[in-house]
Amino acid sequence: MSARFLSLADAVAEHVQDGDCVALEGFTHLIPFAAGHEIIRQRRHDLHLVRMTPDLVYDQMIGMGCARKLTFSWGGNPGVGSLHRLRDAVERRWPHPLQLDEHSHAGMAAAFCAGAARLPFGVLRGYLDTDLPAHNSNIRRVQCPFTGESLAAVPAINPDVTILHAQCADRQGNVALHGIVGAAREAALAAKSLLVTVEEIVESLSPAMNGMLLPHWVVDAVAHCPGGAYPSYAQGYYERDNAFYRDWDAIARDREVFLAWMGEHVLNSADHRGFLGSLLERAA
Repeated sequence: MSARFLSLADAVAEHVQDGDCVALEGFTHLIPFAAGHEIIRQRRHDLHLVRMTPDLVYDQMIGMGCARKLTFSWGGNPGVGSLHRLRDAVERRWPHPLQLDEHSHAGMAAAFCAGAARLPFGVLRGYLDTDLPAHNSNIRRVQCPFTGESLAAVPAINPDVTILHAQCADRQGNVALHGIVGAAREAALAAKSLLVTVEEIVESLSPAMNGMLLPHWVVDAVAHCPGGAYPSYAQGYYERDNAFYRDWDAIARDREVFLAWMGEHVLNSADHRGFLGSLLERAA
């Protein structure tokens, strides 16, 4: 079965439903901002959001009322400070209470690997001498049947849908991404369905250093979405907008400022091109 080529709006409408467990993965780059914004525009709610390092995209989705639960590792604005909409949801239950399932990066990776292998849990040497297990009942201990060693165990993550951004796809729906790949492959294979936004549709895929290929039979939908990772970066296409990450700290601190900004730049944009244009105009 080959991937279907859809508009981003149609892909989100078909694959993301209220109440779903949704993983928008991409580690430091290739963060699927465009897909996150489309989920906001379509007013999806009651979602269980999953992501290693929530980044600004989840701060925006949480603040716009999309989320009931967050499974994550390290929640902050990289290089700047807190995610203020995440903090407001946890500390003051605005706009909705937010349940937290916090892990380390290694714990999240183990959980995605277990999900991809269709195993019930992942194991790792981790969480020793930390207080995180005392605050998260999903971190348990198991004894190795071969060595007797005590290991940490985390439940598998199997999203209803994983959404990735990648550099390109060919016309058969094979997807290639390169650079820092994080847990993208594992999150893709763990999911019930996979939606990928891409910078380019190409005739053939060229080999790339530290490249990864997702064959068309594991991809459910491809959406052509140039700039779909902005303001994060896409290796080989554009750089991270560090100024925006700094600016977001002030935007997100105040509820009214945040809502006004999201209304102007996300809700009132027909698609990601409107959002991208507003950021590039600011930068100019």
